[in-house]
Amino acid sequence: MTDGNFDCAVVFIIEHNEAGVVGLVLNNPLKDRLGDAMPIWDNSVFADSGLFCGGPVDTRSSMALGKFINQSGDSESLIFANIGVIDLGSGPESIPDNVEDLRPYVGYSGWSSMQLEAELAANAWFVVDVHPDDIFATDGADLWSHVLRRQKGPISWLSNYPGDPCMN
Repeated sequence: MTDGNFDCAVVFIIEHNEAGVVGLVLNNPLKDRLGDAMPIWDNSVFADSGLFCGGPVDTRSSMALGKFINQSGDSESLIFANIGVIDLGSGPESIPDNVEDLRPYVGYSGWSSMQLEAELAANAWFVVDVHPDDIFATDGADLWSHVLRRQKGPISWLSNYPGDPCMN
């Protein structure tokens, strides 16, 4: 894959249907905080949450992944374990009281119908199970290596792959 947006990217798929696929890059932090990027959030408890780039599609859009407490795994608002998608445009007053953590994103990763499947068939991606801690990992720079390291077999060897093999 030659798209630099996805070099060592850990992409969490949040929606997959016949129209296509939507995902968020978990390990691409930006320098801004939520309150700076979206002033309506400046006085909220999540104002200092670091902003992440979810991908190259529609970088003027925003959403967040929220960690819910005391919510059952079968709730419609949850997409994985106790993680749900939150619309940041609705403002902080729309956040349920049981959201314990928030990871805000601008932009997202998107694939049209069958596009991701074609990339998978071409071995452009590794598909691995997500761990709940991946979503709110504090050291995004090491997340790709960490995720690969916990895999079984040869894929784990790539966890030490240098960014530039010529500099190895």
